[in-house]
Amino acid sequence: MAMPNVTLTEKIAARAVRWFAALVIIFLMAPILVIIPLSFNSGSYFSYPMEGFSLRWYEAVFSAGDWRLAFGNSLVIGIASTLLSTVLGTLAALGLSRPEFPFRAVIMPLLISPMIIPIVVVAVGLYLVFAPLGLIDNYLGVILAHTALGTPFVVITVTATLLSFDRSLTRAAASLGANPWTVFRRVTLPLITPGVATGSIFAFATSFDEVIVILFIGGAEQRTVPRQMWNGIRDRIDPSILAVAALLIVFAIALFITLNRLRARAERT
Repeated sequence: MAMPNVTLTEKIAARAVRWFAALVIIFLMAPILVIIPLSFNSGSYFSYPMEGFSLRWYEAVFSAGDWRLAFGNSLVIGIASTLLSTVLGTLAALGLSRPEFPFRAVIMPLLISPMIIPIVVVAVGLYLVFAPLGLIDNYLGVILAHTALGTPFVVITVTATLLSFDRSLTRAAASLGANPWTVFRRVTLPLITPGVATGSIFAFATSFDEVIVILFIGGAEQRTVPRQMWNGIRDRIDPSILAVAALLIVFAIALFITLNRLRARAERT
């Protein structure tokens, strides 16, 4: 079968689109990618040209007690809030996906409102609610606050997965004598796992990168990586921030690769 002729104008337009897309990608990625080489600078300034190649700032990060505490706090708070967000978000999505669920059109916007409302407003609101309850300057308050920020991501991703879910499978399992917990564990959960995992990754990334809420809710003992970076910029220009930023970029790339694999798995199923 003969291929249709491609005119010169179409070739020029296709090439122009590719060049424009490449320029947009470079424009978006350049401010991020320039950080990685600069993190190996032997000098003490955030500028090019580099004075030399050195791992001194990575050594400073891994040897400093403040950074170790910050990384440990970020991991503990991120994992705990992600677990809570995953459970609460999955249960909420399962409930909201039922046609007979009352006030669904009102509850869904309320659940995802932390994604829409400015984060400063959310932080002030959390402070006003948590302060009388004694949830300020402790790990429980920070975990609960990050749970509120991460749950909407789980709700959205699981809800999107449930749109293509065949409910006749659960009815068939129930007709064969399976109780609701068995139906959820053996039928529903395996099919919605890609959505649950994707929402969990977004919830963890939200907790790990959050800085505004931690400034209102957390204390000195709950200092996370973003707050430590904020302190380094506010008090003095600490080049160790560049090394941490490079590590976070690598971490974000790993999350992106994981999301792509989960998406590919979901498409295969």
